[in-house]
Amino acid sequence: METIKYLAKEQWESILKRPSLQIESLFDNVQAIINKIRSNGDEAILAYESHFDKVKLKTLNVTKEEIKEAESLVPIELKSAIYLAKKNIEKFHAAQKFESKKVETMDGVTCWQKAVPIEKVGLYIPGGTAPLFSTVLMLAVPAKIAGCKEIVLCTPPNKEGKIHPAILFAAQVAGVDKIFKIGGVQAIAAMAYGSESVPKVYKIFGPGNQYVTAAKQLVSLRDVAIDMPAGPSEVEVLADETADPALVASDLLSQAEHGIDSQAILITTSESLLKEVTFEVEKQLGHLERRDIATQSLKHSKLILVENMDTAISLTNEYAPEHLIIQTANYQDVAEKITNAGSVFLGPYTPESAGDYASGTNHTLPTNGYAKAYSGVSLDSFTKKITFQEITKEGLTTLGPAIEIMATNEELDAHKNAVTLRLNKIFKTRNS
Repeated sequence: METIKYLAKEQWESILKRPSLQIESLFDNVQAIINKIRSNGDEAILAYESHFDKVKLKTLNVTKEEIKEAESLVPIELKSAIYLAKKNIEKFHAAQKFESKKVETMDGVTCWQKAVPIEKVGLYIPGGTAPLFSTVLMLAVPAKIAGCKEIVLCTPPNKEGKIHPAILFAAQVAGVDKIFKIGGVQAIAAMAYGSESVPKVYKIFGPGNQYVTAAKQLVSLRDVAIDMPAGPSEVEVLADETADPALVASDLLSQAEHGIDSQAILITTSESLLKEVTFEVEKQLGHLERRDIATQSLKHSKLILVENMDTAISLTNEYAPEHLIIQTANYQDVAEKITNAGSVFLGPYTPESAGDYASGTNHTLPTNGYAKAYSGVSLDSFTKKITFQEITKEGLTTLGPAIEIMATNEELDAHKNAVTLRLNKIFKTRNS
C-alpha cells in the first residue's frame, strides 16, 4: 500500500483517483454481442455461453429439480445464516415503505403521490471469483417487498452447467420467479431485450465486471433502466489514535479481497496507527485464501496521514467512498459531518462485513465517487412514483389566471387555451 503524509489540497484529486476502468474501449465489442442477442435470442445466448463460460447448455432455464437438489446441498448452518440475513434485510427495507399524503396546495387544488412497483425487474448475480448469494438477498428481498410482479435472475453456470447451490437456495428463499444460466454481457442483453426463454424486464440491478458495467450502460441509453453507475468495490477507514490497528487492517483486507481492481484507503490523524496498520496488513494478508487477489488490490490502495480530523473529514467527503468505516473516539460526532458516502459503519464493532451480509442494510452501493449524487439500492429502487392532482372549479378559478400568464410568457398558446376554455365554461355556467 502506498503511504502518503500531509498532502496538499491541490494533490487531493490525483491521490484519490480510483483504479481506472476504461469501459469506453469495450463499447464496440459489447455492443456487437448485444446486437447479436437482440436479433437471434436464445441461439445467440447459448453460443456465447459456450464461448465465454465454456459450457454447452441445452436449455437456459433452471428447473425445479435443480432448485430442489441445491437445497439439499446447502449446509444447515449456511441455511440458518441466510434466513437470518433475509429477516434483517426484510425488516430494514419494509420500514422504507412510502406513505402517500394528499396535499392541498391552495383551496381547491389537491396533489399527491402514489408508489407503484416496477412490474418486471432483472437481477444479475456474478459467479466469477465468488458465489455472491448475499447479493441475491439484497436485490430480491426488497423487490418482493415492493410488489414487483416478475423477478428474473441471471447468473453464470460453471463448466458442468450448474449454478452454485447457495445462489439457488437464496433465490428460492427471497422469492425469485425465474432463474437463468446466463453470465456476462449476454445476461444483460437477454434481460434488456428478452428472448424465447428470458422475459424482457424494465430495470436491471446487480454488480459485475467491466464488460457487465459496459453492457448496463449501453442498454440504459434507450431501452431499459439500471440501478446505478457502478465500478470496482471500495472502502475507506477513517481513524484516529484510539483505533485498533488489527481491526483496521482486517477491514482494509476484507475489501481488498473482493477483486484486483478494488481499493482500500485509510485516512488517519495518527502516524503510529498508520505504521501499526501497515504491519497488521502484511501479517493478516499471509493467512488469506484470496491473498493473491488482495495483494493486487493493495497495489493501488493507500494509507494517508493528515494533520487533523477536520482535514480527514473533508478528504473523506471529497473521496465519497462506497463503504466508510469510522473508528474514532467520537465517531458519532464525526459521522454527523459526513455528506458523501454510500454506507457508513460506526465504531470498532461494526465491520463492513455486517452490511455486506446480514445487518439489514443494502450492500448494492454507488462506487467511483458516485456517492456524491447517488444512493444505494433501497425499496425506492424497485418502485416508481406517480403524481396525481385534482382541481375543483373554485380551485381553477383561483389558479387559472396565473397559469394563463405563465403560458402566454412562454409563448405556448395551447397551454393557455386549455385553461381559458375551462374558465370561460365556469363563468358561463355561473352567469346563466
